[in-house]
Order: sequence, then C-alpha cells, then structure tokens
Amino acid sequence: MTHSPRTDRPRGSADQPKPPFPRQEQESPGLESELVPEPRFRAPSYRGSGKLAEKTALITGGDSGIGRAVAVLFAREGADVAIVYLPVEQSDAEVTRDAVAAEGRRCLLIPGDVRDAEFCRNAIDETAGRLGHLDILVNNAAFQKHVGAIEELSDEQWDRTFRTNIYAYFFLTKAAVRHMRRGSAIINCGSITGLEGSKGLLDYSATKGAINAFTKSLAQQLLPRGIRVNCVSPGPVWTPLNPADRSGEEVAHHGEDTPIGRPAQPEEIAPAFVFFASEADSSYVTGEILTLLGGETRAA
Repeated sequence: MTHSPRTDRPRGSADQPKPPFPRQEQESPGLESELVPEPRFRAPSYRGSGKLAEKTALITGGDSGIGRAVAVLFAREGADVAIVYLPVEQSDAEVTRDAVAAEGRRCLLIPGDVRDAEFCRNAIDETAGRLGHLDILVNNAAFQKHVGAIEELSDEQWDRTFRTNIYAYFFLTKAAVRHMRRGSAIINCGSITGLEGSKGLLDYSATKGAINAFTKSLAQQLLPRGIRVNCVSPGPVWTPLNPADRSGEEVAHHGEDTPIGRPAQPEEIAPAFVFFASEADSSYVTGEILTLLGGETRAA
C-alpha cells in the first residue's frame, strides 16, 4: 500500500519561488538545510498510484536536491529506497530518510564517496542485500565548479569532476546490472550543459556530454536483457549545488534568464524520473535524453 501525505497545499508553476533570492554562499558540497528558500521536494500535488510497488531503488546524491525529491516520489509510488551521499551531508540525508518513512517505505542510508570503485560496488551489494533486490539505479550525484579559462582549470579538478560525474556512473552501473532483472531501469541525471556546453563549466559540461553517450550506448547494450536506460537533463534547478559554486550575487539570480523566469524546484524534476522508472509509463522508452528547460527549446 502506498501513502500520499499532504504536507502542503497543491501548487502549480505560478506558486514556485522566483528570483531574486537572498544572496548566499556555502562551502562545497553545500547543505539543503542552509539554502534559502528551502528547495521544494514534497510535491503536494503529486498523487501516488503504486507504479513502483515492491520495487527497490538506489539513488546517488539522494540526500538533497533532485535526488531527495526523487526518493520521496519513488517512495510515494511504493518503492523502498537507498541513498548514497557524502558523510558531511548526513543531516540532509536524515531529512530524506524521514520523508521517505513518512510515505510508508524504507530508506537505507549509505554514506561514502562515489569516486571510489570499491565503495560503489559495496553500496550496490548492500542495497540488494538489505532491501532484498535492486530494480532501479539513479545516477545523480555530481560535482561542479566554475572556472573562467582552461589555463585555470587544474588537473585535480578535472579528475575530480570526471570521477564523480561519469566514472561513478560506470562503477555503479557495472555493479548494479548483476542484480537487475527484466523490467529494471537505470536513470542518469544529465544537464543542458551536456547538449549546449557552458564556457564556465568546461569539465562539468564534458562529463554531462559523456553521460548522454553513455546512456544511449548502454541502452543499446542492455536492451536484450530487458533493462531500460534513460537520462533526465534539466536546466537550472534550485539545489545546494549552486551556492556551493557561485557568488552570492549569481545565486540570487539563478535561473532568472529562463523563459519561465526562475529555476526549477526539485519536485518539478522528480516526476520525470518516475516516468522512466515505471514500466507502466515508459516500457517502450530507452536511450532517451529528456530535457526539462523551463520553456527553452534550443536543445529540443
């Protein structure tokens, strides 16, 4: 049985926060609990219907932002969830755990660094072992840091970005497919920067472009095994990733240049992950890149 607690009134696009936001900065990786206004993840307008009943999912970066909202909606659709996050994000992860529990499902907390291949393998095995099986993998954790010129981009940052944003997808997926059955799903989190580039995010954009190719190639490889692979690629989203990387002035105007005039809230992105996870919705869909851009159409 799934649960759909109404912790807030239903809301539409016009009810979401718009810039300018308060000027604020955080140390990387950033905490959702310190972000003002609080990112919206509860999705009070979303009604669960059992689309993921008795499924289990592992979500990297599930402590906050898009990952937290995905965990909540997966639980509302009947899935048990494991989330991976950095140890410094423990307080945010506990909020996610409590939100999943409020939906009547289990939430397994797995702190660690996805740049480490052994940790990734252990996280997958722990999820399958403690939750009984693994049906859905959401590769979502990411690192970004703006750098104005290639000469200023250090080898260390290049390596950290690639190990977090694409190596980890490989490590986790390679371990996950051993546990997956027909009907399972892998959902990668990309970005509009992977399609259009970003002059200040050379390394980040390169990894997001790699995720697109990884998604399409893996979808072809896993199709005979009945495992679908898709990618959600948003534009600007209101998450801790932003104040951990940008100046206070830039954060205040985050997403303002989209046609809709604001960044997405995590609860507006999460239903796309439900769509790709649910066989009822997307059994005929694999290898797709879904852009969510607030009215921008250049990458369509």
